[in-house]
Amino acid sequence: MTAEKSKYTFMKKYLPFLIVLFSLVSCEEDVRFNTPSFQGLKDNVFWRAIQTRATLASNGSVVIEAYSGYELITLKITSTTLQTYFLGTSSSNTATYVLKDANGEVTFITDFGIGNGQVQVTEYDDVNHTISGTFKFNAENVDDNPLYGSELNFQQGVFYKVPVSPAP
Repeated sequence: MTAEKSKYTFMKKYLPFLIVLFSLVSCEEDVRFNTPSFQGLKDNVFWRAIQTRATLASNGSVVIEAYSGYELITLKITSTTLQTYFLGTSSSNTATYVLKDANGEVTFITDFGIGNGQVQVTEYDDVNHTISGTFKFNAENVDDNPLYGSELNFQQGVFYKVPVSPAP
């Protein structure tokens, strides 16, 4: 009976320690970084770009492009200054969404008097050549393609540390 009692004492003392030890050893960290990033809610469905890039023109304007499969989003703003750029009020600050699929191509845009929204630049890193900010817009279907509706809504959009290169 003493052997059984010592076995019970051993289990009572060391079993919690062994459980904690195995739980710590079995933990796995699966950390993924999404830098650069361009994402948002397209018509209330999560959308993320596969590839992003930005181009800085000689006049200081910036074009940010985000690709995802057959989709392209282009944001054009007049400078890298940390401010909010309103869409639908001029042809200088615009948002464009283009989808190419089996049904053809459809384009949604904001422009002077067309659509609305905003792009806010929250960070421009002149040393590392990256740009970050937020965006939202309502763009109109300029192709009048009835398969895709008359308007496209993007909200809670974020672009983060998108690499900026000078225009060729």
